[in-house]
Amino acid sequence: MTMLTGKFVICIRNDGSDDLQLRRIYQVLPDNIALADGYLRVIDDSGEDYLYPLANFVTIDLSPSVAKVLLDLPLVPA
Repeated sequence: MTMLTGKFVICIRNDGSDDLQLRRIYQVLPDNIALADGYLRVIDDSGEDYLYPLANFVTIDLSPSVAKVLLDLPLVPA
C-alpha cells in the first residue's frame, strides 16, 4: 500500500458519523499502520485527526497549486 502523504480524499460514506460530510474533501495524514489495517487518518470536521475505514473515501489527485491552497487554509471546525 502506498502512503497518502499530503493527499486528499472525498467522503463517499459516513456511516452516521457527525464529523464526516458526504462529498466533502478531507486531508489525509500519514499513517502506514492504519493504512495496512484498512483505515485512513483524516482531519475530520471536528478539526482533529481520526481513523476511518478506507472504504469511506476515494482518493483525488490535485494539481500541486490546488493542493497548496488547501494545505494553506486554516482548519476551522464546522
